[in-house]
Amino acid sequence: MASSSRRSLYLDNAKFFLIFLVVFGHVISPLKGNDDFLLSIYSVIFLFHMPAFILISGYFSKGFQKKGYFLKMVKKILLPYLLFQVIYSIFYYLNGQESSLKFDLLQPHWTLWFLLSLFSWNVLLYFFARLKWCGLAIAAVIGIAIGYFDHVGSYLSLSRTFVFFPYFLLGFLLEQKHFKQIKKVEHSTLIGFLVLLSTMFLICTFFPKDAIPWLLGDTSYADMGSKEMTDGFIRASQYVVTIIVIYGFLSIVPSQGFKMTVIGQRTLYVYLLHGFIIKTIQTIVSDDTLSGISNHYLTLMVFSLGVCVLLGNYFIQKYTRPLIELRL
Repeated sequence: MASSSRRSLYLDNAKFFLIFLVVFGHVISPLKGNDDFLLSIYSVIFLFHMPAFILISGYFSKGFQKKGYFLKMVKKILLPYLLFQVIYSIFYYLNGQESSLKFDLLQPHWTLWFLLSLFSWNVLLYFFARLKWCGLAIAAVIGIAIGYFDHVGSYLSLSRTFVFFPYFLLGFLLEQKHFKQIKKVEHSTLIGFLVLLSTMFLICTFFPKDAIPWLLGDTSYADMGSKEMTDGFIRASQYVVTIIVIYGFLSIVPSQGFKMTVIGQRTLYVYLLHGFIIKTIQTIVSDDTLSGISNHYLTLMVFSLGVCVLLGNYFIQKYTRPLIELRL
């Protein structure tokens, strides 16, 4: 963490572990109903993995005021979103998930909500960045308040955009010294593991099975079956808990590079492409077979890691770059 290079390795390591959790979370998603422990793992993952990813994305958005930045975001984020919306529409039709071929560019398919929200978060920086930490408080209030609007959901990824924006803005406000401080804390790795293990224990013991929609942030309080004025306090508490868990996660991320670090530089490829593998397997493999491996935790982890290694290798980047980055 002493140099810019080492800092990059640290954040690349964080991104690698997070993209693994993204893939693993999607692998176990259809299996979690058959295994309570798997459901708890899924809940812990979805409590913090996307907020942590979003926080790091915000950290790397500090150049938003530079000339050409907005057009760069259109090319790197918005255009790939539109392209993959079309590709996923065709894919879902071909694998039988959709009975008719239809293109809806305003209702993000599955994981594509992140690209649409990422573009929106960068736009929101033009209004919130100058407010700094006061802006973060305002963003949190909006993220809490948006849940009271019944018709704000996955359309244009509006709910997730506002619910998760505080993490993006927090990442934007953080500086390199803050990440250094995390690693400089005495026994930081031990503290990080204690935070994560405590979270796992609390989730296993107390977290309601029907509360997972709270972790996804894609719908209103009413659509989650709650219409109490106190619902906002639940989301506020969730913000606090998630930040603590992110701190715990960042505490255990190694600063030194290792073989998988390079995958942290190619997370967009893994993120955009892994869904085709998972959805294809779900289509061709019977539900009974999938249910039978729900308690094979090591197998599921190794498979998820294999997907990351496959899609994060140089050759996938080389031959899919024209599709994903729209450049040769």
